[in-house]
Amino acid sequence: MKLGQFIKSNSKTILTLLGISIIIYLMLAYKLDLRAITIITLILGYITNVFVGLTTLVGLVPVIGPLIVKVFTIPFFWLLNGMGYFTSVYAIKKGYGRDIMSHRLITTVLLIGIILGYILGHLIPLR
Repeated sequence: MKLGQFIKSNSKTILTLLGISIIIYLMLAYKLDLRAITIITLILGYITNVFVGLTTLVGLVPVIGPLIVKVFTIPFFWLLNGMGYFTSVYAIKKGYGRDIMSHRLITTVLLIGIILGYILGHLIPLR
């Protein structure tokens, strides 16, 4: 893929990344609190879905791009599953044995939902 075609096909993502980068630079230039900059950046990234676009752009790099994407996405599932185990241990210590089943069910349903959404997102293209 030539550079011109790449920019045309991903213009929204590139412009969004540039816009957020400019906003971050201006906030740093006006010496805002770093925690505020982080929160604003995360909110803007979540609202604009720029993280998905950034992952897509990284994934387009031949050979190494898909490996980088996998390295960052697989630990996310491990993190969610690990959080479920730690909260289960905490609930057992507090005496909420019955609630553990519902909690583990919610965690499992969330993971299955993410996986199904990923699969359906690739089966049903938006373009």
